[in-house]
Amino acid sequence: MHANWPETLWIVRHGQSAGNVARDAAESGGLAVIDLAWRDIDVPLSELGVSQSTALGEWFGRLPAQEQPEVVICSPYLRALETARLVAERCGSIASHTTLRVDERLREKEFGILDRLTKFGIKQKHPELNEQRLHVGKFYFRPPGGESWCDVILRLRSLLEMITREYAGRRVLVVAHQVIVNCMRYLLEHMDERQILDIDRQGDVPNCAVTSYKSERGNRDDEILRVDLVNFLAPLEEAATPVTRAPDHPAAAKP
Repeated sequence: MHANWPETLWIVRHGQSAGNVARDAAESGGLAVIDLAWRDIDVPLSELGVSQSTALGEWFGRLPAQEQPEVVICSPYLRALETARLVAERCGSIASHTTLRVDERLREKEFGILDRLTKFGIKQKHPELNEQRLHVGKFYFRPPGGESWCDVILRLRSLLEMITREYAGRRVLVVAHQVIVNCMRYLLEHMDERQILDIDRQGDVPNCAVTSYKSERGNRDDEILRVDLVNFLAPLEEAATPVTRAPDHPAAAKP
């Protein structure tokens, strides 16, 4: 991919959500369905998620003004939007000049018929689909009405094209979801299926963890992105804010 990249590109998972808490309660209770009153798009941050997002925003705010985000692009899902707003509000002297842009291509992976089901619920209600997913693997498996990782990657390709076209040379923060973080890494680090799933199996992306890239000149004088930070948690650790890393949905959990 040849492009004029942002000066810095940060990719962040949203803070802990009420959905993460409800999912944990349903799984520990052996329930088939996660008890949530909201649509997935409307699930807010938990109280801890607000604290995590605030700690992250304060960390960004302590950076020199010339190193802070100039543009924040986030998923339209409420938990990501709340995280992005809390971060943007705390970006020091440039807070009023930071552009916040919502982009539906950063939305959570769609789980279709498996939405709101626990791992037990998936096995109980859709045993054949569960077996198919285990056989095909999450990278290519698409539940009825939902998306595979490949589907997510396809929409992210156009997002990256927009970022290079509109925000070349600027400092861009992306706030989204766990699958988005991993799929962006797949694209930016030129991985294959095995490599990204190996990373996924190592553990979930922590809430408000920072993965970042810096632009530099390549061997042919084109611009490349160099990995700078991966799942960086110092902003939470410095604020003594608990770290959480539950998946957003059981269907996104490890096989």
